[in-house]
Amino acid sequence: MYELKPWLKFYQHVPHTIDYPRVTMYEALLQTAREKPDGIAYDFLGYTSTYNQFVSEIDQCADALAALGLQKDERITISMPTTPQGIICFYAANKLGAVSSMIHPLSTAKEIEFYINVAKSRFALTIDAFYAKFKEAQKTTPLETLILARIPDYLPFVKRIGFHLTKSRLIPKVPKDPMVRWWADLMKDGYTPAPQAPMDTDDLAVILYSGGTTGVPKGIMLSNMNFISEGKQVSEWGNLSGADSILAILPIFHGFGLGVCINACFMGGGKSILVPIFTPETVADLIRSRKPSFVVGVPTLYDALSRNPKMHKADLSCLRATFSGADALPRPVKERFEQLVKKQGGNIQLLEGYGLTEAVTAIMAMPIGYYREGSIGVPFPDMLAKIVRIETTDEVPPSEEGEICVSGPAVMMGYLDQPEETADTLKRHTDGRIWLHTGDIGTMDEDGFFYFKLRQKRMIKSSGMNVYPAQVEDILYRHPKVQDACVVGVPDEAQVQVVKAFVVLKDPTDERPEMKQELIDHCREHLIKWSCPRSIEFRKDLPKTLVGKVAFNVLEKEEIARLKAEGKYVG
Repeated sequence: MYELKPWLKFYQHVPHTIDYPRVTMYEALLQTAREKPDGIAYDFLGYTSTYNQFVSEIDQCADALAALGLQKDERITISMPTTPQGIICFYAANKLGAVSSMIHPLSTAKEIEFYINVAKSRFALTIDAFYAKFKEAQKTTPLETLILARIPDYLPFVKRIGFHLTKSRLIPKVPKDPMVRWWADLMKDGYTPAPQAPMDTDDLAVILYSGGTTGVPKGIMLSNMNFISEGKQVSEWGNLSGADSILAILPIFHGFGLGVCINACFMGGGKSILVPIFTPETVADLIRSRKPSFVVGVPTLYDALSRNPKMHKADLSCLRATFSGADALPRPVKERFEQLVKKQGGNIQLLEGYGLTEAVTAIMAMPIGYYREGSIGVPFPDMLAKIVRIETTDEVPPSEEGEICVSGPAVMMGYLDQPEETADTLKRHTDGRIWLHTGDIGTMDEDGFFYFKLRQKRMIKSSGMNVYPAQVEDILYRHPKVQDACVVGVPDEAQVQVVKAFVVLKDPTDERPEMKQELIDHCREHLIKWSCPRSIEFRKDLPKTLVGKVAFNVLEKEEIARLKAEGKYVG
């Protein structure tokens, strides 16, 4: 069925296939700079850099890194918020043929130790506030050189003064340390110009990490071509041009933030509006002041924006498209955001997409101008997708449930130093292609639109029946008093698992036993009995992952700990 590509008829302006330049990410950026030298590449809280300036910044950084001893094929750990230093270093390392290992700037010292050892990094970049954690990690890692940046490095003068008066005094002073080099010094000193290293488009360029929800995070190896192809696909899908801008809310350690908000934007010659710290207020202010064409984020972002008073005063006619990914988009969240945009002068739909870090990030989305209830859209150009029977490579007929598999130029090289896990995930099918088995359950309709059901590992087995948490959560979201919900499976001796819902109410005064029963009855009106929650727990808020998704695994662990404490857990 995938061979027929029924989704192509919905492509509109999007080409069916793309001629990808067989170059490095640095060379692809140079091409954009040649075409749009005076276009704004990025905007950081008022500091802007043209593409020509951006390339000069990258070249200066590459010269400095080379002088410090960074060599081809070495790994440099980048642990930065979404700031100029992080993206400049990313492309500079690529120019030198080095590999960027991207990690969360709020990682603990133990996590930093793990990531540096996995990547075997002698070099790292972070901000001064996190010096102590890297110093601690240095003892048991190959780390030799730590480049420290300061947030004010790229702030306009007035904002720099404001930062020094408020935040700067809270940052511990960095002692003299031979390991430390300061970003500001490296970017103004004169160095011998570093030649561009010979690097193939299919060579390893980036290491991103899986969320690690089921154990130790895995390093995901991504090539230049993985990023270039995904970037070009996204750019064509959104018809990106130099007149467009993307709000880079999602962090650069995450494929969605790095692949779409940064690299894809540069592939299309647009402007990336860098957001170093996410709060609904910050994002609302930037939408009002910077007027981005595109906003991409997770469902919790759009839910927060819908409730933010500043958004209800903003002119939203600037928005050309908004996309949600990384988690299931509840219908009420979608509707609230769309109603807000319409009320404020815009005319867009909040469209779902789908992707995973093993393919950089987004590899399918709803075509602009279309909408199908519950669909995550259709594959991007040159990406193939199909549904196979679970634990097989056999494709199932349209509308039948199975595992989502994808193939194409954005699919990863494999997991770092984990050949067995790689072989379990990347499999050659009878058509001769390598297919990425996503571990996600879904369906495809006759037109080639895909529907995400759940992560395979999240499926609840209750009395032998499959329960889909996303389906139950969707029903709970439809109740007018529910603000947020998460459904998990709780171990049960008789039924293997029973369904429990954690709910945040819009009005905390409604937290009564009668309300719990009302929500259970509400589910029973819409769901078969074994899918309905057996119990409901009210929370003031729900735990979130580093990119804003509800951390269902945290709630699962809490339930197991509770059962163990009560002597009821049989593991």
